[in-house]
Amino acid sequence: MINETKENKELKKEVESRRTFAIISHPDAGKTTITEQLLLFGGAIRQAGTVKAKKSGKFAKSDWMEIEKQRGISVTSSVMQFDYDEKRINILDTPGHEDFSEDTYRTLMAVDAAVMVVDSAKGIEEQTKKLFKVCRMRGIPIFTFMNKLDRDGREPLEIVEELEEVLEIDAYPMNWPIGSGKNFLGLYDLYHNRIEMFRPDESNQGERFIPLNNEGAIEGEHKLKRESLYDQVLEEAMLLREAGNDFSEKAILDGKLTPVFFGSALTNFGVQTFLETFLQFAPAPTEHIDVDGKEVSPTKEEFSGFIFKIQANMDPKHRDRIAFVRICSGDFERGIDVTLARTNKKMKLSNSTQFMAENRESVKGAVAGDIIGLYDTGNFQIGDTIYEGKQAIKFESLPQFTPELFIKVEPKNVMKQKSFHKGINQLVQEGAIQLYKTYHTETYIIGAVGQLQFEVFQHRMLNEYNSEVVMTSIGSRIARWIDPEQLDENMGSSRNMLVKDRFGRPLFLFENQFAERWFSDKYPEVQLTSLL
Repeated sequence: MINETKENKELKKEVESRRTFAIISHPDAGKTTITEQLLLFGGAIRQAGTVKAKKSGKFAKSDWMEIEKQRGISVTSSVMQFDYDEKRINILDTPGHEDFSEDTYRTLMAVDAAVMVVDSAKGIEEQTKKLFKVCRMRGIPIFTFMNKLDRDGREPLEIVEELEEVLEIDAYPMNWPIGSGKNFLGLYDLYHNRIEMFRPDESNQGERFIPLNNEGAIEGEHKLKRESLYDQVLEEAMLLREAGNDFSEKAILDGKLTPVFFGSALTNFGVQTFLETFLQFAPAPTEHIDVDGKEVSPTKEEFSGFIFKIQANMDPKHRDRIAFVRICSGDFERGIDVTLARTNKKMKLSNSTQFMAENRESVKGAVAGDIIGLYDTGNFQIGDTIYEGKQAIKFESLPQFTPELFIKVEPKNVMKQKSFHKGINQLVQEGAIQLYKTYHTETYIIGAVGQLQFEVFQHRMLNEYNSEVVMTSIGSRIARWIDPEQLDENMGSSRNMLVKDRFGRPLFLFENQFAERWFSDKYPEVQLTSLL
């Protein structure tokens, strides 16, 4: 057996302490609030902001973009890092709004687990289904937090059944609510065999937990035993133990069983229990597969990683551009020499950063599982692989969504063409929008998955690049790419606009499905393709 070097043992220990996960949810389910409570436990922030407190001027610490503060929503994926219970935690707070599903999709390619936040009154909503499918496709473990128990919600049994039926995954309740809304008393913790009191000062002499005996009941006299809700939760707990799914760590890691936690992020109840249990069962970084199908071990000594996000102007004072890198193997040290797989170009990574939302600090070292930011002058694209050493590595490219909405865009002031082009090019490289140009006239057309992306684009062009733009909607279109060798420019018509993407590849923007079918009938030999 080969003896491990001291350095490799140290690397292995560091990698095994990492927990990198994304928080996903439908808008307003409480995703940003739970993120902040986790940051509080990690000592990363002293006070949780709230997206509701517009008048007080307090905003969620994990939302940094100006338009997020105005609207009270997350529209970009923030990255936050903190330590808790001897673990180094990387949280990726994803956009909740469906218009930004592409950004969320790429973020989910960079994590080892996902936490799904569900509003206990509303149940499984549309956006949750879409994001869950991506997690399922990747086979990553999913942990569920049923939020807002401090408000009246649906019956817990009903909502867990819906979770299993709609998302087609087995659920294992780790705890169970005792009442809800004004009658919410606490949580019956099936996994730890204890009761966690919602208001311990009023009902348990300040003690947060009540231990249970082997039968799962409170031993001796207690105020809670006089509540009818106590008898009800004992019955429900018995039912769950007898008729529910078996707990299986393997099934969790395979993404086939989701542990379900109940709680209230706003009142910070049940969040710490969730965090501690999550860290116990969430996986450390695992192997990544390269384009040749080879496994790249996280404890491989040479550094490798891929860029899953690019964000310009995170700091308005410096007008910088950050490439977010998920480290897949080895350790990162400032000044490291790497190769950019796409161009085979060698470069030194001397300027890097780690994140706490808008607060950043220079990073000296990081290991597989960590997310770091590289200051970028235009070298990187989303999906790029960078690696150290002579053995070439290239991870699979990240998918793009086919846009559904399109606008023509031009600068309001023709004298500001330079800032207009700079802004568009940078925002396109971020992957926030997709750029097309018409043949010959080279009119700029922007494509996006949702309407809100256009609003963010317009806002950022004005505020970050001092370029006021005029946007003219051309509505919903069906984008289909065509092999350049099959292209005849006469194929274009009033029903199918011929354009080229930023890589020069030709595509048609069809008015509707009828126009697409008409084209296919007329040119049966032409192959039309889409992105995701």
